[in-house]
Amino acid sequence: MLQIAVIRENPEKVIAALNRKHMDAKGIVEEILQLDEKRRSSQASLDNVLAESNKLSKDIGMLMKNGEKAKAEILKQKTTNLREESKVLSEQLDAYATQLTEKLYLLPNLPADIVPDGKTPEENLNVFQEGDIPVLHEGALPHWELVKKYDIIDFELGVKITGAGFPVYKGKGARLQRALISYFLDKNTEAGYQEYQVPHLVNEASGYGTGQLPDKEGQMYHVGLDDLYLIPTAEVPVTNLFRDELLNEADLPILCTGYTPCFRREAGSYGAHVRGLNRLHQFDKVEIVRIEHPDNSYAALDGMVDHVKNIMRELKLPYRILRLCGGDMSFASALTYDFEVFSTAQDRWLEISSVSNFETFQANRLKLRFKGKDGKTQLAHTLNGSSLALPRVMAGIIENYQTPEGIVIPEVLRPYTGFDIIN
Repeated sequence: MLQIAVIRENPEKVIAALNRKHMDAKGIVEEILQLDEKRRSSQASLDNVLAESNKLSKDIGMLMKNGEKAKAEILKQKTTNLREESKVLSEQLDAYATQLTEKLYLLPNLPADIVPDGKTPEENLNVFQEGDIPVLHEGALPHWELVKKYDIIDFELGVKITGAGFPVYKGKGARLQRALISYFLDKNTEAGYQEYQVPHLVNEASGYGTGQLPDKEGQMYHVGLDDLYLIPTAEVPVTNLFRDELLNEADLPILCTGYTPCFRREAGSYGAHVRGLNRLHQFDKVEIVRIEHPDNSYAALDGMVDHVKNIMRELKLPYRILRLCGGDMSFASALTYDFEVFSTAQDRWLEISSVSNFETFQANRLKLRFKGKDGKTQLAHTLNGSSLALPRVMAGIIENYQTPEGIVIPEVLRPYTGFDIIN
């Protein structure tokens, strides 16, 4: 959530910045400023009434002490009237504050200055590419055919049990999936991230805290009876560990990692590009989250990008990094780098990680603050990244490592799988 002070101080700059995310924010910004003025006016009136009431209470005490009971009774009536007035003003203030918050929830984060202009994924900026794209043997297959050939992932069984987008991993497929999770977690903990196991359902406050609500409500699975949401990413519960926390500057940075299944409705996703593991309703992902001092958050973002780079190098998969343009960025992000693996059998790039800095956007919703060395309290910066999302990493390994003899396991994963080929 944007800070109201930022909007109040420079509304035109906010409107121009949100236009880079292709949102016409002029109308809603004007509504926010009007509500803010009403809220502040109500607060000032309430403060004046309460101050006058407090003064009269002291005067009544003095009059009673001096035996001037009649005068005291007159003042008591005034205090009764002031109490009624303060009640009305307090209710008015709460109403304006609620309306203001609801409007603020509708505004996305401002893009950082280095975010490229653009509306579509085709306008994202390719900032780095590494790894040789393998030349596959004649008759090479896409992963959805390979997993059927070697009986390691069964999409039809998932349809039988649940529906499309809920695959069943079998045998060496299940072991490769588990190996990737363990490898990712080990790489993250070796880099200083503390591992967490978190709930897979969250309450509404958690969804609002990280910006999934109200923006992504249609994409989240909602358990109506309990008013809980299945998590779309571990970012939600892990970041919410620090909701309503006042940290000390010495506590920063805080580095967290966690593995969870993720659940996304992916409404409106159709076509050949969603075949197999390309897009699922349930998938596994290992996440990294950082709570940072504002002065250090962009250096931390660069460090997270380098960390994911190192994992891709060890897996020996061809990948590239994109700096997302304004129109392709998430609601809450100030700057995002997407990692994509090249799927040789599909001849296309597949997104496998997003690494983002949210600056104070999530922290303002979460009321996640820290006390600086000077004693002043300020909002922290939050960051997160996929490290990594498994389905498309699996697709990349299965397709790029296929040979006529079988699917070779990347060398770095063999201590985890206990085998070096799927055949």
